Amino acid sequence: MHFRLDMRGLFPHTFSVEASSHNLPSLLANPIFVSGALSIFLAQVLKAILAFLKRHKLKAKEIAFIMLWKTGGMPSSHSALVVSLSAAIAFVEGFDSLFVLSFFLGLIVIRDALGVRRSAGLQSKALNILGKQMSERFNIAFTPVKEIHGHRWQEVVVGAVLGMAVSILVCWNYIFHAVSSSLQ
Repeated sequence: MHFRLDMRGLFPHTFSVEASSHNLPSLLANPIFVSGALSIFLAQVLKAILAFLKRHKLKAKEIAFIMLWKTGGMPSSHSALVVSLSAAIAFVEGFDSLFVLSFFLGLIVIRDALGVRRSAGLQSKALNILGKQMSERFNIAFTPVKEIHGHRWQEVVVGAVLGMAVSILVCWNYIFHAVSSSLQ
């Protein structure tokens, strides 16, 4: 299986880079993979930096948790990932069926982050407040439910802009190297 870097219809010339997809180096040479991985990594790093600037008392363990597992917050790593993947697919494969699939799946992910997960997070927070009050008032045991963190629209927009920027930079880098190597 091979991937092809060609800018179908977006540029006057078609550039092609072939790589076998059966090993790690070829995966790391795939601009779609690199765009997605880099965008989600940068979003989580930015999330940790912003949390540190906000609280100033974060320990290394808390920062690592934020970078690896925290959902919600600024910027949305979900939005960064799906926008980066869709944009990279558009740059590399063109606006074909794969792009359409990634675009609509991305819309579902973003809608879920804004709607369902945000609503579930707000409801779980309200349940925890109510449960704590009931526990104190009636002296009963209460185990808080996990609070799922969705996103506000600003977090989604910043994540999407980050994903688009990463995809543009990564794909342009691959295009530059493809053009340079074809001219030699």
